[in-house]
Amino acid sequence: MSLLVPGDRVALVSPAGPAAASKVAAGVEVLRSWGLQVTTPVVEPWSLPYLAGSDDARAVEFTEAWCSDVAAVICVRGGYGCLRMADRVPWKNLPRKVFVGSSDVTVLHTELNAVGFPTVFGPMPGTSDFVDDPLAQERLRAVLFEGVSSWTAGTPVVPGTARGVLTGGNAALLAAAVGGWRWAPPVDGAIALLEDIGEEPYRLDRILTQLLRSGWFEPVSGIVLGSWTDCGDVSPVLHDRLSGLGVPILGDFGFGHCAGQWSLQLGVEAVLDTSTRSLRLV
Repeated sequence: MSLLVPGDRVALVSPAGPAAASKVAAGVEVLRSWGLQVTTPVVEPWSLPYLAGSDDARAVEFTEAWCSDVAAVICVRGGYGCLRMADRVPWKNLPRKVFVGSSDVTVLHTELNAVGFPTVFGPMPGTSDFVDDPLAQERLRAVLFEGVSSWTAGTPVVPGTARGVLTGGNAALLAAAVGGWRWAPPVDGAIALLEDIGEEPYRLDRILTQLLRSGWFEPVSGIVLGSWTDCGDVSPVLHDRLSGLGVPILGDFGFGHCAGQWSLQLGVEAVLDTSTRSLRLV
């Protein structure tokens, strides 16, 4: 079943870093070519240039977008900042919408999934990963408008099958969120999606070790690994930290910070089968 239809109104928001106006304009044109009506974010200069406004301003923009008459809320980019504004959003009072974002936006996926809202982990229209990547655009469009619900890719790492709710995203942000006010490990039987960018192997080791020590992996029944762009050779540390969990693992699945990235849904139940290299929504 499709999540959106032509004619739907969508709001772009900037919960983290600012996006270049030229990128946003190009991304908006793509969304409009899909038949969407697009409301663009208002970014006010702030003292910290890596943030798209103050924490309060970004939280208000995000909340007002959710409470407006739009069918979807789409983040223009990640960067950094979602952790700073997450505690200012009334998560339990938000209406149900389609939500798209990735990278730093992992924080917001976790919050929305925790209150029962499914979300889409995919490329954002204020970034080169969307604007300059027609395949990534098409894969997001197919999820939103055609209800694509199965993907085949990757390389089996640990064989097996698993069934559970999809959770996760950017590994560094998952680790950074540990200990927050509403923090909790995944639901029992969850299938974890993990990816990252720019983390050297020793830093990825620290990230995964923090998640392991916090108990984040204890309920997990399977793992799907995405891209590890600019992280060096991470295979040894991924094997060392994850293979002992005794759950099926499918690697190189092609989501995250990579060309032609898949758009995947979080907060929904799926089946992972490493023998067919497949992930399928139930």
